[in-house]
Amino acid sequence: MVAFAILIFLFLGSVEGFSTSPQPCTYDKTKTCKPALATAIFSTVSFLLGGVTSLVSGFLGMKIATYANARTTLEARKGVGKAFSTAFRYGAAMGFVLAANGLLVLYIAINLFKIYYGDDWGGLFEAITGYGLGGSSMALFGRVGGGIYTKAADVGADLVGKVERNIPEDDPRNPAVIADNVGDNVGDIAGMGSDLFGSYAESSCAALVVASISSFGLNHEFTAMLYPLIVSSVGILVCLLTTLFATDFFEIKAVKEIEPALKKQLVISTVLMTIGVAVVSFVALPTSFTIFNFGVQKDVKSWQLFLCVAVGLWAGLIIGFVTEYYTSNAYSPVQDVADSCRTGAATNVIFGLALRYKSVIIPIFAIAISIFVSFTFAAMYGIAVAALGMLSTIATGLAIDAYGPISDNAGGIGMSAEESLSPLICV
Repeated sequence: MVAFAILIFLFLGSVEGFSTSPQPCTYDKTKTCKPALATAIFSTVSFLLGGVTSLVSGFLGMKIATYANARTTLEARKGVGKAFSTAFRYGAAMGFVLAANGLLVLYIAINLFKIYYGDDWGGLFEAITGYGLGGSSMALFGRVGGGIYTKAADVGADLVGKVERNIPEDDPRNPAVIADNVGDNVGDIAGMGSDLFGSYAESSCAALVVASISSFGLNHEFTAMLYPLIVSSVGILVCLLTTLFATDFFEIKAVKEIEPALKKQLVISTVLMTIGVAVVSFVALPTSFTIFNFGVQKDVKSWQLFLCVAVGLWAGLIIGFVTEYYTSNAYSPVQDVADSCRTGAATNVIFGLALRYKSVIIPIFAIAISIFVSFTFAAMYGIAVAALGMLSTIATGLAIDAYGPISDNAGGIGMSAEESLSPLICV
């Protein structure tokens, strides 16, 4: 992180020879922007903030998951409903920590940088872009390194236990089970959290930058300029309400009810988020404002920008359902892959690869349609907020993602402790 920060400072500062005098703005030659040295300094600081926030989010996620594993195992003694609620609540806590940390640090950084930049929104948000880059840079190491560790530990434990010793998975006689359980936390909790934080921060920064450059009709009003952050903050409140539906309003009584319950969370969060975005769009944005679409003025209504966010939000829901269809053992694609094993490994690999190619068709069309619709309504700014809409329910998405490794490790702990708990929670 330090090495990358030094490179960023040198590259950005050397654009104008580390100049300390104001320069003509790239997006408007009639205005002057802050010197290159200031851009280099503030971009480097924001990069370090993004990297540190990503690391802290990953660390807190692992801390939460570690506590959740054992507690979910204990709650499983009371039934599958208690185990599900415990695992999902801890997953939701991780989602809230990640989303709130990213939003809070970004908001504080904007306000601190604004003391220097003043009304130079273009320069301010250009410096803020380092925040998203910092999060993505750390996510690269967390996701790739964590994923490799996870699979190495998982495959190693299975080879030793199932193949060589012919003992069950998570058997206490296999010490590699510990590495497998740790790997779930490293790759599926810390790595996944860092990865999604990078996407979350990048989308927020991209929307802010596009707003500062093209949306002059917002008259640089503070609330309107921070519309992307308002959307993200509404997402946190919506996901809090959604968690209550999963753990308090509905009771899980059987294992077969878990998968439908998780799918309901996506639908509920998307519906509530649509309502929330509609409200804040009409409150935070002017009724009509002007943006510049490649040098051409374009009038945009507040309801059009709301539709851009909504299109991205619902496209994300469609992608989630398609992914679930192609990866769940409750549907024919996974069952067909399993059936192809009857004729050997070769047909299994070929069939699985062909199915993966098929599975991306609908998501690609969903993304393409959302890009076309949002660009038609609000040009590049519309695309930026549509991407933010896809990630606006990130807390619920993380809760569902984290539920998997938490319940998996809880089952492993139960098996290693020679308790008959794993059938209840290893879903």
